[in-house]
Amino acid sequence: MSNKTFDSRPFKKLKKDIETKQALSPLFRQKKEEKITDEDLFCSAMNGVMEIEEFRGLPFAQTQKKLVPCREKNDPDVFALMMLYEIAEGRRSINLPDTQEYVEWTNSDHHGKLTQRLHEGEFSVQACLDLHGYTVSEAETKLEVFLKNSLTQSLRCVKIIHGRGLRSVKGPQLKGAVIKRLSGHFRKDVIAFVTARQCDGGLGALYVLLKKGNSSVYRH
Repeated sequence: MSNKTFDSRPFKKLKKDIETKQALSPLFRQKKEEKITDEDLFCSAMNGVMEIEEFRGLPFAQTQKKLVPCREKNDPDVFALMMLYEIAEGRRSINLPDTQEYVEWTNSDHHGKLTQRLHEGEFSVQACLDLHGYTVSEAETKLEVFLKNSLTQSLRCVKIIHGRGLRSVKGPQLKGAVIKRLSGHFRKDVIAFVTARQCDGGLGALYVLLKKGNSSVYRH
């Protein structure tokens, strides 16, 4: 068997045919020395295309553009003043737990959401002590007598009105004294206390949940 070189080149003349067709093309001759743009190629491709006049009169549905309402940026200061005005007029309620004056305390011996339940009014108020007009020392004495009587009567929930101290130059002195006594001197007799609801004095009063049984107040 003789060794013969096998040579098959089906595209050998393809390059030459392409060069020949390009040479015959008017676009190629015109732009031979220039750069051919996309517009030139489009015009060349559309050469000989005829417009159908009847298609000019075809109806089509026209849609109106939707107008997007302009959103004005609200001034936070104006919004805050508006809310304060509505609160002062009684048309908007205050969420007391969101304020800095809100108070809550729970004895370490007890767990759960006692202060939340107490604040929401789940416990009926059985007695009330109003400390308006008293000095701090007088208020402490009144508070001790009131708690002793309440525990003797086995009362469960009482209310203490201490005021907000808005007219005091030194701030809420009575409020601070009451909180200090309840969480310190009388802590063994108190389960929890929390700021009262708005209808019950709000930030100027406290609900106090007392323990049952023997009271340490007798030993003071």
